[in-house]
Amino acid sequence: MLAAARARSHALLVAPTGAGKTLAGFLPSLAELIDAPTDRLHTLYISPLKALATDVQRNLLTPVAEMGLDIRVETRSGDTPHDRKVRQRVRPPQILLTTPESLSLLLSYEDSFLLFSDLKTVVIDEVHAFATGKRGDLLSLCLARLQTISPGLRRVALSATVADPDGYRAWLAPDGDIDAVALVQGEKGADPDIAILLPEDRVPWSGHSGRYAAKQVMAEIETHKTTIVFCNTRGLAELIFQDLWKVNDLSLPIAVHHGSLSIEARRRAEAAMADGRLRALVATASLDLGVDWGDVDCVIQMGAPKGSSRLLQRIGRANHRLDEPSEAVLVPGNRFEYLEARAALDAVEQGELDTDIFRPGALDVLAQHIMALACARPFDAAELLGEVQSALPYSALTPEEFERVLNFIADGGYALRAYDKFKRLTHGPDGLWRVAHPKFVAQHRLNAGIIVEAPMLTVRFKNGRSLGKVEEGFAASLSPGDTFFFAGVALETIGVKDTDLIVRATAKQARVPSYMGLRLPMSTNLANRVRHFLAEPGEWARLPGDVREWLEVQARRSALPRPGQLLVETFPHEGRHHLVAYSFEGWNAHQSLGMLVTRRMEAQGLKPIGFVANDYALAVYGLEKIDDPASLFSSDILEHEFVDWVQGSALLKRAFREVAIIGGLVERQHPGKKKTGRQVTFSTDLIYDVLRKYEPDHLLLKAAWEDARARMTDVGRLADLLDRAADTMLHIDLERVSPLAVPVLVMIGRERIVQGSADDELLIEAEALAAEAMRED
Repeated sequence: MLAAARARSHALLVAPTGAGKTLAGFLPSLAELIDAPTDRLHTLYISPLKALATDVQRNLLTPVAEMGLDIRVETRSGDTPHDRKVRQRVRPPQILLTTPESLSLLLSYEDSFLLFSDLKTVVIDEVHAFATGKRGDLLSLCLARLQTISPGLRRVALSATVADPDGYRAWLAPDGDIDAVALVQGEKGADPDIAILLPEDRVPWSGHSGRYAAKQVMAEIETHKTTIVFCNTRGLAELIFQDLWKVNDLSLPIAVHHGSLSIEARRRAEAAMADGRLRALVATASLDLGVDWGDVDCVIQMGAPKGSSRLLQRIGRANHRLDEPSEAVLVPGNRFEYLEARAALDAVEQGELDTDIFRPGALDVLAQHIMALACARPFDAAELLGEVQSALPYSALTPEEFERVLNFIADGGYALRAYDKFKRLTHGPDGLWRVAHPKFVAQHRLNAGIIVEAPMLTVRFKNGRSLGKVEEGFAASLSPGDTFFFAGVALETIGVKDTDLIVRATAKQARVPSYMGLRLPMSTNLANRVRHFLAEPGEWARLPGDVREWLEVQARRSALPRPGQLLVETFPHEGRHHLVAYSFEGWNAHQSLGMLVTRRMEAQGLKPIGFVANDYALAVYGLEKIDDPASLFSSDILEHEFVDWVQGSALLKRAFREVAIIGGLVERQHPGKKKTGRQVTFSTDLIYDVLRKYEPDHLLLKAAWEDARARMTDVGRLADLLDRAADTMLHIDLERVSPLAVPVLVMIGRERIVQGSADDELLIEAEALAAEAMRED
């Protein structure tokens, strides 16, 4: 990394966790600042997480202090006090640690040209976490602007897990010039020591959380110094924390950490971990990245990992030493998840990572960025287009598309141009574009940002102390007296006041917050490996006896799908006719497919009642027998039912709400007051209806459609599945339920069942269904 810096070359460093990536990223800057001290901003460090920036600051300050260097290192994020933010722009530190959103805001100030004029290096940490998404789009545009302000700027990116280094080199380079970026690869380090935890009796038929293993997980915590327990959702993290607390017979200090908790609660947990005061921390993806606690000696993954890269990232949180193996334990939730956990282990052993898909940059993000630059100073459209095209995601942007984005910011588009509130830019006689009124500058800075959360309410005690946030939809479902778990505490609802959910602590049994956060889809690599397991009986010797028996009985009673084959089973059960398709395309795609197939069943007179899905299979059920499943899976379903469904569902409206906020059409906040989620939703729904009626090809409607297709429905995987369905479908008509169908069938009715006592009934139901499926007479 020092050699790349001396050659003034951009650099991508790929090295395993614990190899010293962060220090390698900063060392050239420290060396330059020793050789040529300056009181100007020299290095900008960008991380995907506020917590990571704080953690890196702590780790960087030690070597700086030990070497006695006169170098100031500071962080800047949404949590930084206002007076420090103002001071940082006037008297910046030599090294500033920030996030893409905070950088974008800095670029919206008139003094940004002065602030960044001597900037020598930008270091992007954990680049794989955002390069392929909208935050990556924003960051690539910000890098293009920084390069304009300081042409000699050097770009550096760090990552532990990338399958395609060249893709990231192209993303990092100005104008996508891959040869301008040196690839630096670290040593591999010790292989991780990963085990799959087996239950004391047998692998469950259903569930996806691994909650059955609380006692065994607690035993792991007791025998290790410090453990991080990863969960795939925030709701599950709260549940697992409660389960562990109940069996914590030694009263060990354990805590919970996720993105909805208040910053005070998160900081308390992070500080306790850093000081070695916790034995375990139950966490979500909020700790996936980079946080370096050397005393962590075990990582436990509850439920399936969903991807080999994510698993490696999480395992890397243990040990942080290159010469010692990281220790990890996977806790599969059911039999399919056992196969997925085994597949993930194989992928990690063979060094196979999940591929990242680079997509064209989003236009709503571009609109926000252009507005930020206009706040800083007037601009020439042709010059700005050249700068924007130097960012790889926007390299194919046409002048026509760019003009459409400009006109959208200037007047809102054809259907909205009668309203002054949408006229944010004007084109002056000097040929330059500038902000139409100072109020739009304030509006932009208040509302900028790429992450659009579901509308949230703050959870507060009557004395005003905040615990964090829950989604408005969840809060709306609570009546006074209702109880729920949050921040590891059982709470009773008092009522809702403005944007606060007022609560008191309680000893009553509690529910759990329901978060909208999308389910993590299983990666295509892992799905293919699970299919391979099913098709290769020679591999089954590696499986536990009950999982092996499950597959053997399935092979004798029905069939196991071969790679590339779509197995569809039909059978009667409890007076209904069921169809189960084993497509392995992930929960998101299966949810969409379920809606489409039941629509088509309705049209064919098959009287559908409903559907359930998991990552591996889709089950639909109705009153009439399905004789011709192929007709339900034809690819024209995407042209007809899919388009009708997306346009008529809340899906597109929700996507439109996000792009309207990112694109700056709708305010989240107004000086002096913040809109509630309901107010924002109401105003975006109104605009959505106007545009659909009068301007159906509006820029933001197109952006919303792209979002709805790509992110919320996994439509690419859906299209691939439907394209091959006709040629690869193996339809088997059975007299009764098959063993492979049990994990998905157990879910019927489950969504409506409240947690707690009903879990026992579900286990009994699963065992009864399994006994019927495994019978071979």
